[in-house]
Amino acid sequence: MADLQEWNVEDPTFWEKTGKRVANRNLWISIPSLLCGFAVWLYWGIITVQMLNLGYPFEAAELFTLSAIAGLTGATLRIPSSFFVRIAGGRNTIFFTTALLMIPALGTGLALQDKDTPLWVFQILAFLSGFGGGNFASSMSNISFFFPKKSQGLALGLNAGLGNAGVTTMQILVPLVMTVPLFGAFGGAGMELQSTSGTLIGKIPAGTTTYIQNAGFVWLLFLVPLAFAGWFGMNNIRTEEVSPHIGSPFSAFGKIIGLLIIGFITAALGLYIILPEPVGLGAPGWAKWPVIVGILFATVMLMKMIPGDIKPNLQRQFKIFGNKHTWIMSVIYTMTFGSFIGYSAGFALAIKVVFGFQHVEVDGVMTHDLVNPNGPSALMYAWMGPFIGALIRPVGGWISDKVGGAKVTQIVAVIMIAAALGVAYYMQAAYASATPEEYFVPFFILFLVLFGATGIGNGSTFRTIAMVFPKEQAGPALGWTSAVAAYGAFIIPQVFGEQIKATTPENALYGFAVFYLICLLLNWWFYLGPKAEIKNP
Repeated sequence: MADLQEWNVEDPTFWEKTGKRVANRNLWISIPSLLCGFAVWLYWGIITVQMLNLGYPFEAAELFTLSAIAGLTGATLRIPSSFFVRIAGGRNTIFFTTALLMIPALGTGLALQDKDTPLWVFQILAFLSGFGGGNFASSMSNISFFFPKKSQGLALGLNAGLGNAGVTTMQILVPLVMTVPLFGAFGGAGMELQSTSGTLIGKIPAGTTTYIQNAGFVWLLFLVPLAFAGWFGMNNIRTEEVSPHIGSPFSAFGKIIGLLIIGFITAALGLYIILPEPVGLGAPGWAKWPVIVGILFATVMLMKMIPGDIKPNLQRQFKIFGNKHTWIMSVIYTMTFGSFIGYSAGFALAIKVVFGFQHVEVDGVMTHDLVNPNGPSALMYAWMGPFIGALIRPVGGWISDKVGGAKVTQIVAVIMIAAALGVAYYMQAAYASATPEEYFVPFFILFLVLFGATGIGNGSTFRTIAMVFPKEQAGPALGWTSAVAAYGAFIIPQVFGEQIKATTPENALYGFAVFYLICLLLNWWFYLGPKAEIKNP
């Protein structure tokens, strides 16, 4: 497609005559590309459940690290990805980052063909799955430039909401494709389930042959045509405000690779400190908080040191760090998107560990490793939460366009506090019961409420960001805040794993509820209270 040399969507005449058609075409190619990014990033939450069902020689705590690794890497890659569009162009960025997803998808399929594949191989593939997490920042930044401010709540809500539907799509599709030899001889032999599994349509008994490797291979069927669609159907906006000096496509790809390498280096160093031996140093649990801050700081500092023509382009966008709203919205957006992505990553395995086992006292000690024959199948239910959270996100954006983003965020925060406390109560009861399935229904309903609130809150925070930042800063600000929030995909599975190991999983939800209360107070003080500089943006 031709690059766009003129782009002024705030002009109603230009928007109706030319802009709307071009913007919508770019949006509807962006959405499925982002959907696949989310799927590849977060498919470890489903794959690890099936690895347990198939008898892979790993403990549950070890498998939780795969989702955590993918989560931290994807979040870190969002930092450089926030700035791709200005230095490389939107079309170049979406095409190339979509194509990169083929690497972890193919590698995961090959590694899952053999139960003897060592854990470090899966950890490397989870690390590379971070490509999909990083794509969100560049995709949202790109779409923000195509639409006028009056339409950004809905447009960004559609891109993010339907893009986030990649989580649900993956959670429905992956269990289904595991049941059939989809790729014939190329896909490899099947394996027999050692415990009951499940799909959207019902339980699958032990002894059934399954093809877990399809969880990786299936995404190649979508990524190849989507890469072509991005190249031939999208546009670079070559205006001074958006992407003025992107050079040739190969030059743009080189810039993207260079910035991604920075993100991979800082993520790898952080993971080396956090992960247990023999992979890492095995730092204590509290160390993850300063490590994440260190990763953020180191990534930005390394990007500032890049020589050549990239540096002035980045420095212009780094102005967001002098805007206090960048830091306020980073915290508030973590409440909504961070919770959504973190719960999506850990929900299935949490259901499996809490409700899939009987929790009984043996010789005065509580045990949690006796399989519960009446436990719900995690793969039958886990998709519903992310589905609701993603589907309702555009609604949150639409409502916020009508009544104001901050007001909607405030209501969402109250609901999230109450729901988190309710989930904690029923999780605690289940984890102390020989019949935990008795508590599953209220636990599950409250978790769906929590997911729904995160989705509406995602839409409302998009609206707020679009209104409080000038046009040039709105795209990078969206990318940066999404990068910070995406660490929820690391923190929540990690915290769940730590608290389950300590036999107090409810403490994770109590801690999250306290954080939501802090966000509620921040949102009121800066955007709703009497001293608010920008009232209900």
